[in-house]
Amino acid sequence: MWEKDININEVREIRSRTLVYFGVGAIAKIADICKDLKARGINKVLVMTGRGAYKKTGAWDHVTKAFETTGMQYVHYDQVTPNPNTHHVNDAVKMAHDFGAQAVIAIGGGSAIDAGKSAAILLKYPGKTAEDLYTFQFTPAEAAPIIAINLTHGTGSEANRFAVVSIEEKNFKPAIAYDCIYPLYSIDDPALMTGLAENQTRYVSIDAVNHVVEAATTKVASPYAIDLAISVVKLVAEYLPVVLKDPKNLEARYFLAYAALVAGIAFDNGMLHYTHALEHPLSGVNPNLTHGLGLAMLLPAVLKNIYPARPATLADVLAPIVPGLKGCGCEAEKVAEGVEKWLFSVGSTHKLLDEGFKAEDVDKLVELAFNTPSLDGLLGLAPTEATKEAVRAIYTESLKPCHK
Repeated sequence: MWEKDININEVREIRSRTLVYFGVGAIAKIADICKDLKARGINKVLVMTGRGAYKKTGAWDHVTKAFETTGMQYVHYDQVTPNPNTHHVNDAVKMAHDFGAQAVIAIGGGSAIDAGKSAAILLKYPGKTAEDLYTFQFTPAEAAPIIAINLTHGTGSEANRFAVVSIEEKNFKPAIAYDCIYPLYSIDDPALMTGLAENQTRYVSIDAVNHVVEAATTKVASPYAIDLAISVVKLVAEYLPVVLKDPKNLEARYFLAYAALVAGIAFDNGMLHYTHALEHPLSGVNPNLTHGLGLAMLLPAVLKNIYPARPATLADVLAPIVPGLKGCGCEAEKVAEGVEKWLFSVGSTHKLLDEGFKAEDVDKLVELAFNTPSLDGLLGLAPTEATKEAVRAIYTESLKPCHK
């Protein structure tokens, strides 16, 4: 109910380790950000985007106007794709080094922002490559300043220290987490998100739900992460169906964007475990797989595994989508089926078989989950013992629906 007291057209400052300008019209703050960069002695920037959303949303008009007003010079890498890979980062860094860029402005969803964060590190480490970074050949302590203009309500990357980039040749999709890649400033403007396609809208929101389900149940989960999780699932359950029916609904986009932002902060505090660790091999093998869909296909089986270990927490977190839970470990199958029914109700009906994965692929996926750099760290934070048998069971149970 509290949402009714919020004026979505007032831009607010939300502070974590990043200063986020949040609200309808927040994109106008790029002018102030560019002035601040100039005051810091930054005159040249690398802009990283995908191939079209930065223009279609209208963000680019504001950014280029701010550049013109402040005299900021830029070089633009516009080839970032969903599930970005190390080649994108290396190509952008070469361009930036040749130009003399001193900071990075990333415009897009998590893919552009994560690639931008990676480039920002490499700007400070000449001679290092994205492959070096994502196989942990060095530990970065600094990065060029990062500005994130977020165009989706999903990843939360605009306000945390995480980035994910694939090493295509190895089917690896590792994650990094360093304090030096918190963005200096970020912009979350719901008006830039109204053009998201239906599937993008669906799956970025499901990504946010997965973030908090995991963050609230890791071995290092804090009361803060749990409290944020309860808020996020409530908001997504209420506003995702609204946006799927009315994509231009700014109020609904606002609260989904807020939910995603808060979810990013939640897993910055509580970390992640099974669902992300097991999804990365899926989209590592198939770079065309939407990350949020991969998570959605795995979530019911993950919940079946972890619910007995965290029943009270998950009963509270999942109450908006599986009402009536008592917080008893005996409800694990009910929870798995209930969450899957909710996913189906918002249009996420595919399982692994539908996406071309087969039972004979499970062993390879299991090996990638344990051999991809960084994923063992996530598995080690799961609330149950993450054995190969447990991971194999989650993949196998995710091949087809668990509910009738």
